[in-house]
Amino acid sequence: MNGKLKLPSKADAGRGGGTWQPVAYLFIAPAVILFAIFVVVPIFASLYLSFTKYDVLHPPRWVGLSNFITLLTNDPRFWKAFRNTVSYVLGVVPIGVSIALVLAAALEELTRGKQIFKVLYFIPTVTSVVAISVVWKWLFAGEKYGLINYFLIQLGLQPIDWLLSPQWILPAIMIVSIWAGLGYNMVFFSAGISTIPSTLYEAAKVDGAGWWERFWHVTVPMLRPTLIFVVVMSVINSFQVFDQAYILTGGTGEGVGGVLDSGLTLVSYLYEQGFQHFRMGYASAIAYLMFGCVFGLTLVNLRMLRSR
Repeated sequence: MNGKLKLPSKADAGRGGGTWQPVAYLFIAPAVILFAIFVVVPIFASLYLSFTKYDVLHPPRWVGLSNFITLLTNDPRFWKAFRNTVSYVLGVVPIGVSIALVLAAALEELTRGKQIFKVLYFIPTVTSVVAISVVWKWLFAGEKYGLINYFLIQLGLQPIDWLLSPQWILPAIMIVSIWAGLGYNMVFFSAGISTIPSTLYEAAKVDGAGWWERFWHVTVPMLRPTLIFVVVMSVINSFQVFDQAYILTGGTGEGVGGVLDSGLTLVSYLYEQGFQHFRMGYASAIAYLMFGCVFGLTLVNLRMLRSR
């Protein structure tokens, strides 16, 4: 032994490469098979169904673009759901992301109790959205019995019929979603802020910058990659809102969308058409139109955020 490490030659690597490849394929085969069965096959099956008339009881009948044409030209409820969903996205994404960013930045300024607050704000993220929505439904309840209206009355304000008033149903859903998603966004922002060099903040302090100046001129620019990711994910998740809308509007006696369909979202309408009226082909067409909207908005968001 001469104390030198002998590296494997190319010939040795070639001989070894012929033995591990079949074993590797064998190990990844179960995951690939499950992915194909539960992801790939349903994607292509739903795409096919979107061009058919299918009600579960009868075989699918090819109708071409009829479902898409009907949705876009002769279905006012689809457009109502589309407007509600877009309004929801435009409300939840900027407000939710902004609050999460400011709170994460403020939390990083704490010297004591930081970890406790991080645990507290993350609790809603690991809690079932259904359970959260049920609790908020009780908080929003009635003109006299809901806790929120109780505080409004104590402040001398008029109570609000949150879940039965057309102009307040969608804001109520937004409030629940912003509160429930706050911790999820704050985790990413907190992780991003912790990677910013402290020397940048120290230099800003030396120049006389206050907290807001440091936040706006140091934190936000340095968090651009994280901000892009959070905004894109928030848009995608917001477009798929269902649980909150269904729980808050359910039980009002006005159907899935609540009073005058004021809380009807695209996924709620898809659920209604597919699993209440069993129009699977029509519901599949809604799903692919929604996918197109999400894909387009995601591209626009990426382009806008990267150009700044």
